[in-house]
Amino acid sequence: MSKIQQINRRDFVKLFGLASSGIVLGCNISSDKKGFIPQTEGAFIPNLFVQIQKDGKIILLASRSEMGQGIRTSLASAIADELEADWNYITVKQAVGDAKYGNQNTDGSRSVRTLLLPMRKMGATVKAMLLSAAAKKWEVATTVCKAENHYVINTNNNDKVFFGDLVDEASKIPVPAEETIQLKKVEDFKYIGKTLKSVDLKDFIHGTATYGIDIRIPNMKFAAIARCPVTFGTVKKFTKNKAVKVTGVAGVFELPRLIPPTGKFFGMLGGIAVVADNTWAAFQGKKALDIEWNYGDNYSFDTEKFKEKLTKRIAKKGKLVPGGSGNVNTAFKNSKNIVEATYHVPFLLHAPMEVPNATAWFQGDSIEVWAPVQDPQTARAEIAHFFDVKLENVIVNVTFLGGGFGRKSKSDFVIEAVAISKKINAPVQVVWTREDDVQHSFYHATSAQYLKGSIDENGKVTGWLQRVGFPSIVSSFKPLSDYASGFELGMGFTNTPYKITNFRLESVKAEANLRIGWMRSVVNIQSGFGNNCFIDELAFSAQKDPVEMHLDLIGKDQISKGKSKHPYNSKRMKDVLKNTARKAGWGKKMPENHGLGVAIHYSFYSYVATIVEVSVKNERLKIENIWTTIDCGLALNKDNIINQLEGAAIFGMSIALYGKISVKEGAVAQHNFYDYRMTRMKDIPNIHVDIIDKMHEAPTGVGEPGVPVMAPAICNAIFNATGKRVRSLPISDLGLV
Repeated sequence: MSKIQQINRRDFVKLFGLASSGIVLGCNISSDKKGFIPQTEGAFIPNLFVQIQKDGKIILLASRSEMGQGIRTSLASAIADELEADWNYITVKQAVGDAKYGNQNTDGSRSVRTLLLPMRKMGATVKAMLLSAAAKKWEVATTVCKAENHYVINTNNNDKVFFGDLVDEASKIPVPAEETIQLKKVEDFKYIGKTLKSVDLKDFIHGTATYGIDIRIPNMKFAAIARCPVTFGTVKKFTKNKAVKVTGVAGVFELPRLIPPTGKFFGMLGGIAVVADNTWAAFQGKKALDIEWNYGDNYSFDTEKFKEKLTKRIAKKGKLVPGGSGNVNTAFKNSKNIVEATYHVPFLLHAPMEVPNATAWFQGDSIEVWAPVQDPQTARAEIAHFFDVKLENVIVNVTFLGGGFGRKSKSDFVIEAVAISKKINAPVQVVWTREDDVQHSFYHATSAQYLKGSIDENGKVTGWLQRVGFPSIVSSFKPLSDYASGFELGMGFTNTPYKITNFRLESVKAEANLRIGWMRSVVNIQSGFGNNCFIDELAFSAQKDPVEMHLDLIGKDQISKGKSKHPYNSKRMKDVLKNTARKAGWGKKMPENHGLGVAIHYSFYSYVATIVEVSVKNERLKIENIWTTIDCGLALNKDNIINQLEGAAIFGMSIALYGKISVKEGAVAQHNFYDYRMTRMKDIPNIHVDIIDKMHEAPTGVGEPGVPVMAPAICNAIFNATGKRVRSLPISDLGLV
């Protein structure tokens, strides 16, 4: 963290419209070297701001997107705690997309992990300045003063002064050097590690929160886009006669596909745009279009045939992945107990409740956008690239996101809005239908895994071969990326928590015929599924208890070596498993047709174990109970963590039970929630969440780690209840749901 400094108030007001009175501090909070912005001589380029006003209100400028994960509240609580602020005075304003804020991409369950310490230092710095101001007012030593509940107190005589009344004097105090800042002791935390009311709760409850789809600006038009059913297909010809006759339709024209350069950009698919006076008219005009398409090379793509192709590939020797040990061939040769299994996960969809949408206003040499985006900086850079506008003339305003799960880190829908605004010379809002979202997304990759294991006469696993194939996310940025990348294989393949003497990993070719993107927990989904289901099979073959098998494979207590700020600790992994087993009553006699299944996973530096209870009666599956334990280090906001784990359980249930995108003749077969189903409220089980609180450990990920364990725990529970193995998702394909 670079040093905290006073911010030029004129620039602050110009950029963010906040009152100029009060203490305004800036701090570079980027922990990612790639995102760090060096200081410019004579100016400070901040990543985050804090302002205290004369009425005592504290305004935080949030640099990460809020999509229901509570990040605005979490970051605010860290500042408020160190500042000794009254929570009722805290408000949050969202930052626009700009590199000065460091990495704004809200993904990877890393916001708290990377921002907690800088936010604490920010609060502690402001407190130090207030204490100095009060000491000067009372003509006493600073050590005589203490902050408490939005006041500074003179410990000699118990006089106190309100934070707001110290603003003028405190703003003249030099910002103390970072090395002099005193952070609170863990045991003195007031908000950190507790349960806090969301700073946005009132707006959420009263419906006054502004999501992307709520944006309205003067003279705004509305647009819908007809896109080719086959990915990357183009328009051959179209007829707009019927569309322009729809009441409210103002124009119909072709949008060319924008192909991104190699790198991080996403471009847009292109198609036929219908511009209207309202969203409904745009949708109806789109339906009235008569379009003939050039389907292109992806017309032959069929997911069932691709599944067969991947299955054949993983049955043969693949490309060696570094990180193995020993000799699996020797282990297999020396064992009389060999277990083999093949697992499949289909293409999956994010399906956030708020569909992709964006409002844009192209004004010649400047562009302004309002959108629910997870990565506003990439959206901004992409706009500048495609529309040849200086980056500093592009403003990306970040609204609340009605769910994201990784879909809204791609900015294709933003580029569409800018392209249409440029064409019509007016502000416009592009809204996708649910069908658009289902059929034209960046999908979570399908995968096939082959696993082979050997067991000795004592039930010990002596060999493990794992061969994987899935279209890589890299294919969306770099053509012909037909093998899984290293960072993807690092999500549960090369970094499993198991210690096996003879261990070998291989990958096989898997070309991409759809746009591939990251989804909540990314490749950990297929990693967690294959690993945990296979261990359950190994345990059964070895006649061992599955929990004991996991514990044996995790091995003795040890901490991994290396330079990681979050080294893997096997004891923490075992502790979450033991706690979950205890809470679920593992080993108890189950009612007839009921079963328990267990799964563990280490992802985003967090340790998670889940046990699921299912019942299968009359060939119908019901999820009865879910027990999950997480060790995410310092638990910043416990209520929020519970919410995230409950949400992850439901998200994971949807993947396991129903999640499947299928393609025939290049086109996605699913349309809406009736054929891409989600877990319904009536089917929600009892969800029990435990947090192993490690207040002295660094915080780790929360939003995603609860997902990978769900599908395997459910499938293992089905086997425990029925004796039937589920090796291919979704479970609905088996007719059980």
